[in-house]
Parts: sequence; C-alpha cells; structure tokens
Amino acid sequence: MSTELDTVPESPPGARGYALRADRVFDGERLHGPATVVVEGGRIAGVHPGESPLRPDLATVDCGPDTTLLPGLIDTHVHLVFDATPDAAANVQRVGDEELIEQMRVRAQAMLAAGITTARDLGDRRYLTLALRGELASAPAAGPQLLCAGPPITTVRGHCWFLGGEVPAGADLRAVVAERAARGVDAVKVMVTGGQLTPGSHGGLVQFHSQALDALVTEAHRHGLPVAAHAHARAGIADALAARVDSIEHCSFMTEDDVVPDDDLIRAIAAAGIVVSLTLGFAPTDQPMPPDFAARVPKLMDLVRRIVVSGATVTIGSDAGIAPVKPHDVLPLAVVQLAGICGDAAAALAAVTSVAARSCGVPDCKGRLAPGYDADFVVVRGDPVADIATVRDPVAVYRAGELVAGGHPAQGELR
Repeated sequence: MSTELDTVPESPPGARGYALRADRVFDGERLHGPATVVVEGGRIAGVHPGESPLRPDLATVDCGPDTTLLPGLIDTHVHLVFDATPDAAANVQRVGDEELIEQMRVRAQAMLAAGITTARDLGDRRYLTLALRGELASAPAAGPQLLCAGPPITTVRGHCWFLGGEVPAGADLRAVVAERAARGVDAVKVMVTGGQLTPGSHGGLVQFHSQALDALVTEAHRHGLPVAAHAHARAGIADALAARVDSIEHCSFMTEDDVVPDDDLIRAIAAAGIVVSLTLGFAPTDQPMPPDFAARVPKLMDLVRRIVVSGATVTIGSDAGIAPVKPHDVLPLAVVQLAGICGDAAAALAAVTSVAARSCGVPDCKGRLAPGYDADFVVVRGDPVADIATVRDPVAVYRAGELVAGGHPAQGELR
C-alpha cells in the first residue's frame, strides 16, 4: 500500500479532505490489516498502514470495530431499461422515454445502496443511459458511475431487436460502430448469438460470424472502445474468440436445450486473455425460473467452475434487469456465488473490483484502493475474505468521496 501523498494532483479548490480508518482494507487484489485512507477532492490521496494518517490536520471517520474497507463494486453487465419482471422485454417496449428514464433512476439508486458504485450498461433503448450517465456524474448519491454501450448491435428481428440496434444483412458494421463512438459510448455491445429473452430467438443461433466481427472489432478499437460480445452458442463463442473481442458475455455454451462445454475452446479463450463475464447472481424469488432454464443451472455452475479452473480472466456481469432472479442489486449475491464455486473469496472480490475495472477500460481510476483512484468504497462488518457473505450487508457506501448509503456506528462522525 502506498504512503505517497505527493503522487496525487492538487485537490480542487474548496474540496474537503478527510480520512477513513478501518481494521482491514481489501485493496482490489488482497487483504491488509488496519489502515487509514485519505480522501481529497473525491479521490484517494493516500493509503496508510496503521490507525492514523500522516496528515494529523485531517478529520477522521472511524468505520467502527471489526470493519473492512474495500473498493466499490463494479457490475460489468447490467440493463437499466429492464424491470426485472417476467415480462421485462415486453414492458420496455410499452413505456415512453420519460417514464423509462425515471424507472432507471430508481434502479440506479438500488444498485448504489448495494455497494455497486460503477456499472456497465450493455443494452439500452435510444441511448437513454447516456443521458442518465450525465446526471449521475454530477450527483454521486443518485447512482453508480455508468459506462454505456447504447443499443446492442443485432440482426433484423435478432436478439433484443426492440432496443433499436438492428442492422440489415450486409450493413457496414464499421459505420454502425462509428455512429456509437460519435454519440460518446464507453463500449460496443454486439449480439453474436441469439438469446432467451427475445421471442423467436435462442442462444444456439449465431447472428454474426468472424468476418463481420473482425470489421466491428477493428473499428471499435480504432475509437478506443472495448467490444463486449454476447455469445451463448459454441460457434458464436469461437467466432468471438477469432475476432479478438475484449470480453465474452455469458460464454454459456448453450444449445437450444442444453449446455455443452468445450474445454479446448475455454483454454483458448484463457490463453488469448479475453475476459469472460460470468452471468452469476440468482436472487431468491417467489416467481420460479422457466423450467427449461432451471434445468440448465447446475450445468451452468459447473461451466463456471471449468472456466475458472482454466485460468481465464473473469468478471461478474449479473445481467441485472432481465428477470425476477436478476434484480438490479443482485451483484453482491453473485460475488458470494462465485466465491463458493472457485473457493477463493479474494479472487471473487477482485473479479468485481480491480479485474472488472480493467475489463471496462477504467483501470486507472476504479477498482483499487490506491492514490489517485476514485474514492468509491464499501464498508462491511467483518472480514470478507473469511466470510464473503459480509458483502451482502454493507455498513456504508461512498461514491466520489461522498457517503451515499448507510452510515457508521457514530453516523460518520468526523473527529
């Protein structure tokens, strides 16, 4: 942990500095003992082992006994336009823009309260998330920082066509990407295969093959944008690998009615360094999963184990919003599930902090407790490496240096 305060640019005029003290800190990679984190101007100015900062002039917040401070959580795959009901796809088509963006604000607040301080939205309608991104950038207490892809690129009547990202056969995908770049997206989302959410589609259908994906990826990278490829079918996963996308979302190896992993292909993905965004997080609900999907869940969990064992780089993209088991605050439960599968709580935490930040293209400001990084924090009671379930009950959440949810035993008293 660094103790170099002079490595951070000067704080903005009038910015109020303070220090947070906790019994433990998880820095995005590993757990450390007692430490004090200094915050100035919404960013981390220093991380100091021990109980006191090197700057005695700073007011200090004691997080309370037996607490751990960790970076804010990052969900690499959400959908704020979906309402987490059985009719999510139909409902998003019924509601107008003004009503929809108001619903999105409510969902963003629920995410923040759960400790999700950054979220990558990989499929909206009419670029509404870009408008919300601007709102939240200046109002940290209103929701997480958003990274937005806009409407996902899909085929005519293909998966999630109703979000407005349809492109006809033979279209110039470079122009499609360039349009998104001009609008200011943070990533490009492409539906390489079909999916279960869209009537008439399923994960076994391949929508874009490697030649088209090559052009799309080249153009996206020319604009400095990562490509997130939705891919269920083995053939689609292979095409995404061949095109060297940046992340494969789901990577489920689903056929129309089964899950059939290919360990050789999984190892090739790991060797290529392509991130696998694992679709974990299934919340308890009184509305059961569709029987055909519920039957696949044990195979999907075994697939996650295979992917982790392969050494692939993994994050958690919850797919929040698509169904009742996917509420927008489900990510902490997904972390618990990943830790149970891989047997490594620290790796599960890294998957939603430092690794997620790299995957989303924000490795220099998110996902770590280090000087110069954004002051996005979650405070939990206990040691999350010993008991990962603590992440489901945050004591406090900070974004951009502001206490935005919860509090401390002394109500965040500065002293």
